[in-house]
Amino acid sequence: MVDRYGSDVLSGDWRRPARGRSVELPAEPGTVVEDVETGWCGAVVRVEKAGGLHVVHLEDRRGRVKGFRLGPGFLVDGSPVTLVPPRDAESRRLETARAAGSRTASGSVAVRGQRARVAAGSRIFVEGKHDAELVEKVWGDDLRVEGVVVEMLDGVDDLAGAIRDFAPGPGRRMGVLVDHLVPGTKEWRVVEEARALRPWSEHVLVVGHPYVDVWQSVRPGRLGMDAWPVVPRGTSWKHGIAAHLGWPHETQADMARAWRRILASVGSWTDLEPELLGRVEELIDFVTAPA
Repeated sequence: MVDRYGSDVLSGDWRRPARGRSVELPAEPGTVVEDVETGWCGAVVRVEKAGGLHVVHLEDRRGRVKGFRLGPGFLVDGSPVTLVPPRDAESRRLETARAAGSRTASGSVAVRGQRARVAAGSRIFVEGKHDAELVEKVWGDDLRVEGVVVEMLDGVDDLAGAIRDFAPGPGRRMGVLVDHLVPGTKEWRVVEEARALRPWSEHVLVVGHPYVDVWQSVRPGRLGMDAWPVVPRGTSWKHGIAAHLGWPHETQADMARAWRRILASVGSWTDLEPELLGRVEELIDFVTAPA
């Protein structure tokens, strides 16, 4: 029989708000949220009790701090959340332990009860300290299980020389991650030359991501931005980014702190762009493949 009146409009969760129901979220430092009422968007810097109420302080990208009453009325990536007091140290420890027993930051199934292997002959090389720290934070657990060490090149201007020095071969593969590997760039020409080196070429894999710097591989939403800004020519890219975010950027120490804030916004592979994820996974597969 055909139901001329259609389905019951009251069936299902018809009271559900358009953005979904709010879920509780601990106000941990660094968590980026938006206040629904004022539109203020910022990272949690602290939670304190004042006048019997819990107040959360949010720092926007210009370094301005504003306090809000802890509770409902916030958004994370467009979804409603209710901010609750941050977990105590013991709760964080237990959560970390549970997470370690299930998945690593890279999304791999965690291996329990196994010590890190003695370093294998194969290596992964990255351009600098920031690249190495980001790879360690997301893939460190996986690499220790496989016995793969990540080393820094301090740039790729002499990539051919680095390959000769490492002398890759059977059981000693060399994977290289290059920043800003775009056709027509200096990096592209250096890599093309390095890939053709004999007799090492079949034991070397050089891949790259399109970003000016590995900072840009972090999803901009994690820092309260819709997109990474375009830095004018003649301006240091990293200094331009810090200035756009409203962070101090006059000294090397300022830039180091800027990177620590960006790195702190990364908790797992879900916080990174796929162009970096795919390349790192490709390198890990290459250096851990059976000889």
